[in-house]
Amino acid sequence: MSFVPSSPRPSSASSSAFDWIDDEARRRAAAGLVRSLRPRSAEAELLDLASNDYLGLTRHPEVTAAAAAAAHRWGAGATGSRLVTGTTALHAELERELADFCGFEAALVLSSGYAANLAALTALSGRGSLIVSDAGNHASIVDGCRLSRAETAVVPHADPDAVAKALQAHEGRALAVTDSVFSVDGDAAPLSALARVCRAANAALVVDDAHGLGVLGDGGRGALAAAGLAGGEGVVATLTLSKSLGSQGGAVLGPARVIDHLVNTARTFIFDTGLAPAAAGGALGALRLLRREPERAARAREVATTLYGRLTAAGLTAVRPDAAVVSVRAPSADAAVTWAADCRSAGVAVGCFRPPSVPDGISRLRLTARADLTEEQIGVAVATIVAAAPREALTPLS
Repeated sequence: MSFVPSSPRPSSASSSAFDWIDDEARRRAAAGLVRSLRPRSAEAELLDLASNDYLGLTRHPEVTAAAAAAAHRWGAGATGSRLVTGTTALHAELERELADFCGFEAALVLSSGYAANLAALTALSGRGSLIVSDAGNHASIVDGCRLSRAETAVVPHADPDAVAKALQAHEGRALAVTDSVFSVDGDAAPLSALARVCRAANAALVVDDAHGLGVLGDGGRGALAAAGLAGGEGVVATLTLSKSLGSQGGAVLGPARVIDHLVNTARTFIFDTGLAPAAAGGALGALRLLRREPERAARAREVATTLYGRLTAAGLTAVRPDAAVVSVRAPSADAAVTWAADCRSAGVAVGCFRPPSVPDGISRLRLTARADLTEEQIGVAVATIVAAAPREALTPLS
């Protein structure tokens, strides 16, 4: 047996396996698209209009106490996947109460909203099936479509006729998927029309209600409840526990047979460690608080409408909010970054969305209308955003 020497490796001085990353970094910098982590302190140093804490429950004493009690009782982690040791009585309790609150037959809790979308889309489709996806859908839906191995038709934003046309052209199993409230502009999907289209084609409707739960519907029961679609035989909802419920995790809600199917087939459920007990406990505490204080949902919508009205009155271009997201247009990616940084320097944290996070290529500030914002805080936020606005973002008032 003869020894064949391997080819010499290139010297690190001349090349590296990751030199291409430097080229990518230079391109991002030139386009004004560099992102960086900014660790925050535990203390609230800024007026927060950047998070997804729509109901102001993340730091609510009742919610944090529920999370702490769950950690003390059940431990810091779930200890394994849900099918092995990661399902506790607390997880089952949360699933029952989520399903009941939102109007569905059953629910399944996962480690994140992202995992919930991957679970629903991959388990309910597959080779030979069709997924019709709105062009404005969240990245987790996009990735779920890619992983599903189904044929995917991406249709124009909020266009039920385009969904109908795509479904009619396909023979076999199909589903349509949409955000209930789109995270970039805060506009709501035409759920009733989409449901009619899906029923006519015998297709399922999957709705990511991440930004609807806690804000829309009677007492915050979500966009599907508001549209009268909760609990429908062909309807499945996904949601997060990390926004209105102030905790972490995700869930899929739907008919019991759909949830049983996910338990047996959804890879992001089967092969992932269960949601930490503290997160499950915190979410359950928030859900129970929302049941007692349903007015929080209406308050979040009221704050959003107020922010929109005052910002547009000052000459800024914003999208009329359908829930609790207020989107304010920026002239460019660089201008959006500078604008957000100037707001932060003045004590107000705002979101900054740029490509590729925005499907239309238009950069904007994204504001969270929280139910716990006071009138004084709303005034400070509006004054700060307007004062920091790039001149090109302001329309001269007549």
